[in-house]
Amino acid sequence: MKLRLIVCLFSVSPRLMQCIRMSLAVAIGVGGCLLSGLAAEAKPARKVGEYPLTADSLPQAGVPKGQLIGPLEWNSKIIGGTVRRYWIYVPAQYTGEKEAGLLVFQDGQRALNPKGPLRVDQVMENLIAKKDIPVMIGLFITPGNYSEHYPDNLGTGNPNHRAEEYDALSDTYARMLVEELIPELKKTYKISDNVDARVIGGTSSGAICAWTVAWERPDQFRKVISMIGSYTSIGYHPAKGNQPMVPGGDLYPTLIRRNPPKPIRIFLQDGTNDLANSAPNGVTPDAWSMSNMFGSWHLANQQMLSALEFANRFADFRKLEGPRYDFDHAWGDGWHSDDHGGQLLPDILRWMFRDYPKDN
Repeated sequence: MKLRLIVCLFSVSPRLMQCIRMSLAVAIGVGGCLLSGLAAEAKPARKVGEYPLTADSLPQAGVPKGQLIGPLEWNSKIIGGTVRRYWIYVPAQYTGEKEAGLLVFQDGQRALNPKGPLRVDQVMENLIAKKDIPVMIGLFITPGNYSEHYPDNLGTGNPNHRAEEYDALSDTYARMLVEELIPELKKTYKISDNVDARVIGGTSSGAICAWTVAWERPDQFRKVISMIGSYTSIGYHPAKGNQPMVPGGDLYPTLIRRNPPKPIRIFLQDGTNDLANSAPNGVTPDAWSMSNMFGSWHLANQQMLSALEFANRFADFRKLEGPRYDFDHAWGDGWHSDDHGGQLLPDILRWMFRDYPKDN
């Protein structure tokens, strides 16, 4: 008898653990002989930051294959002078007869990497087939690049306008998405206007970008997948001459605390070794972590979680009417890496749509 081991997470909330139990099984044996046999089959000790993918992120026999269209190019008028690539994932279950939901993921060039840790289109394919999430069109977008055409030699690298778009505390990117790209998609596909049928996500600066879209336009997006989110000072610019100081993403915990709760559901994932400027688990951080000037990523994510908890608690204490934040989190022990988020993604999506009607 073989024992399937659940990969240990540093900190997982009870609600997410319920979703994880739905997709992972553990066979437990008792008795001295059985235990000694299992010991001989035990897997090597897990390494810090090691998060292998589960079956939900891998191709499965019998699951209908969707279609990935792209890359296509988009020259934005709202973010003038930039060009970006985007891909459209159309699941096999989409027939055009009914409206589909919408999943938007930033840094699409990495989110779709078939050898990477995210493989978002593959996860969608498996979960839609199981009816764990609604039928959704996937929109995967790169950041913009200042050029007439998107550079062919970038691969999965970052275009040159990423920080200006993703780390800015403004509605510019949300407007580009809502006023340009989604209408372009609707020319071909029936996309639902039901905000509960939509989700937006990203990793690192792509995560704070996804949060900003929901913060600015909760009428369009209320479900946010945030992995190793850059809620730090990347977007900060000091005052210069007549130009005022421009805040960075480290302001968000303050904004969350000082404003009434918004109808946003967010899952926060991060690792204790994520650009922490220190060695919390006794693992020597790399030079990038020790030298980054923007802040401690894990502390920033903890501040976001604390602010969300406070905002709800304060609203309840004051008996304020209106929405409350719906949030969950998982802290691992990884670095600034997509590995942990990639492993969790199927269950994060299940959690996001846990109360969505199964017949949609």
